[in-house]
Amino acid sequence: MNAPKLSLIVTTYNRPDALRAVLEALARQKNAGPFEVLIADDGSRAETAELVASCAIRFPVPLIHVWQEDIGFRAAAARNKAAAQAKGDYLLFMDGDCLPMPDFCAKHRHLMEQGWCVAGSRVLLSEGFTTSLLASADPAHVVHWSKTDWQAAARRGEANKATAYRRWPLGLLRKVGGHRWQRVRTCNLGVWRSDFFAVNGFDESFCGWGYEDSDFAVRLIRQGVRVKDGRFAVQVLHLWHRENDRSKQPENWARFEATLNGQHIKALQGVDQYLSAAR
Repeated sequence: MNAPKLSLIVTTYNRPDALRAVLEALARQKNAGPFEVLIADDGSRAETAELVASCAIRFPVPLIHVWQEDIGFRAAAARNKAAAQAKGDYLLFMDGDCLPMPDFCAKHRHLMEQGWCVAGSRVLLSEGFTTSLLASADPAHVVHWSKTDWQAAARRGEANKATAYRRWPLGLLRKVGGHRWQRVRTCNLGVWRSDFFAVNGFDESFCGWGYEDSDFAVRLIRQGVRVKDGRFAVQVLHLWHRENDRSKQPENWARFEATLNGQHIKALQGVDQYLSAAR
C-alpha cells in the first residue's frame, strides 16, 4: 500500500528572508515519504514570487506558489486556496516563519491517524538571534543543532526553551484532552484532507488577525475529529516577528464565541468556493 502523500501548506506575507530559511529546512527533510509544498501567499510583493520560482528549480519535491491580492490580513482565504490545489491525502499547515526540524514530515507521518488531527508545538527564537540567523549564509543550519547547542541557546535567551531536540513517544498520553481546541495553532497542524473538506476548511468571515484557527478546531471537533498532542515529536522553530495588527481581535472573538455557542460544522465562507477552479 502506498504511503499517503503530504501537502505542506506554508502561509507567508512579505517576508522572503524567513520563507527562504523555511524552504531550505523543508528541502532537508529525512524519510519524509511523498510530499509537496504549497506557498499560501496572502498578497506578498514580487520578491516572494521570485524566491519561490528560483527555489522551485532545484527543490526536491513540487513547490507551488498560490498568491492572492493584498487587501488585508486574509490568512484563512490563503490557506483555503492552497488547500484547494493540494494533491495530498494529509494537509500540514505551517507558517512561513517557522522552520521545521529534519524529521518534521516523518514524525507527522508517525502520529497521523484516522479520526485525529495533530497539533504540533514550537520553540520561540529571540529577535536578535532571528536577525543574525537570517543574515547568515545558511539560516536553516539551526535545525541540525544538538542537545548541547539548544541548551546553550536557551541559557543565552536565544530560544524560550531547549526542547527542539527532544523526541518522546508519550504513547496514549498524546490522546488525553482530545477535545481541547486550544491546542490547535496553524503554525503547526496536521489534518486529513477529507476532514478538512468535511468542515469546509477555514472560515473566511474571520478577517484580520485572530481566532480563525480556533474556529476551525471547534468545528473539526464537532465533526468528530479529535486533537492529538504533537509536543516532543513535531516541533518548529518560530522566528521572531513584530506582533500583527490586532485591531480586528474583538470582532473576531465575537464571531468565534458565536461558533462556540452554536452547532454549525461547515465554514460559512470556506474552501468549497475554490474547488471547481482548482480542478
